[in-house]
Amino acid sequence: MAEDRSGVLAPSEAIGLPSTGNPRETAVPATGPAELRSGSGLSGHVPALDGVRGLEILMVLLYHFVAQTTPTNSFEDAVTWLCSYGALGVDLFFLLSGFLITGILYDSRADPRYFRNFYMRRVLRIFPLYYGVLAVVFFVLPAIPALRDSEIIGLRDYQAWAWLYGVNVLLAIQGTWDLSYIAHFWSLAIEEHFYLFWPVVVWLLAARRRLFLTVSLAIAAVSFGSRIVASLWGVNPVATTVLTPFQLDALVLGGFFAVYLRQPNGEAAACRFIVPVALAGAALLLLQFGLRHFTDFGSAMEPLRGGAFHLLLAAVLLQALGAPGSSVWSRFFCSGPMVVLGKYSYGLYIYHHFLSHYFAHHGTEIALTSAFGSHTVAVAIQALGGRAASMAIAWLSYE
Repeated sequence: MAEDRSGVLAPSEAIGLPSTGNPRETAVPATGPAELRSGSGLSGHVPALDGVRGLEILMVLLYHFVAQTTPTNSFEDAVTWLCSYGALGVDLFFLLSGFLITGILYDSRADPRYFRNFYMRRVLRIFPLYYGVLAVVFFVLPAIPALRDSEIIGLRDYQAWAWLYGVNVLLAIQGTWDLSYIAHFWSLAIEEHFYLFWPVVVWLLAARRRLFLTVSLAIAAVSFGSRIVASLWGVNPVATTVLTPFQLDALVLGGFFAVYLRQPNGEAAACRFIVPVALAGAALLLLQFGLRHFTDFGSAMEPLRGGAFHLLLAAVLLQALGAPGSSVWSRFFCSGPMVVLGKYSYGLYIYHHFLSHYFAHHGTEIALTSAFGSHTVAVAIQALGGRAASMAIAWLSYE
């Protein structure tokens, strides 16, 4: 994901993330149950998709709790480099969100209460936690005397953007990731913007399945192409990462597969796509590598890398859908730990960044190194503790 979107889905697309920024803060879509319904060969609840959601949030946790620490030896260099690819979790979130949301819309397209039901479900599932956290950040925490000189106070100047799901627009205008504890809400903003127009697209086109599939691919291609054009024109990399039009390809690609696979023998259809999609992603990666190293405008073609990873992650999603129940893939995605992570992923995403940002900007790993005598041990303890605390808060919130 490395569109060094600080500039991988804040991806790090891997690599070259600044030690103190918030490159590509990542976010978790608040989608509903992992289900495929009506006439699909993949009908009913699909446990593997809960595991895909678990993989997404696990990648994000590794990115924020490990990749943003400062390595002190070659082993830590390798670990932080590997975990920096965890920023790709946000791209996988977009793919799965587009897949699940489009499936819900497509299956209910004949319902006379189509729009009302969809938006009420979204409001009840997403708004209470999101706006509850904003209320705490903007009204409760500033009232605590010990916090009156902290970064949290400064966030009140930007609260209108957060209330209106405009954090991504604010980051694009600023051209930096410097929005401390709420920078990761950029991807939630993209999802909300997606919800505003995508139900209309599905409602208008779903009756003509081929037309819907064609339009979906066209939208994805335009979004992907617009990132490349914007990069060539010198648009700042934060903007090309966080603005909704530039990130529609992952969401819409997920929607394409949701409708395409709603046919008899959907599992077989998923399996047929895996290799071609993965090869297309690999080809884009090779093209981007060649342009970067052998041409004068290679850096401006960095968005090719993001598009390549979107395709590779789509292959992972298809593998999860089509894998036989006895396969290693199926056992992994249906395992208890992955399903549990998926269940609490929305809360984990919302809460974990308050801890990871605090750790990154207050030198907690240095204090732990002094206490334990090893920086590697300190990072491990910090990461495990941050994940455990995030899970505890998410569990309490959910339950």
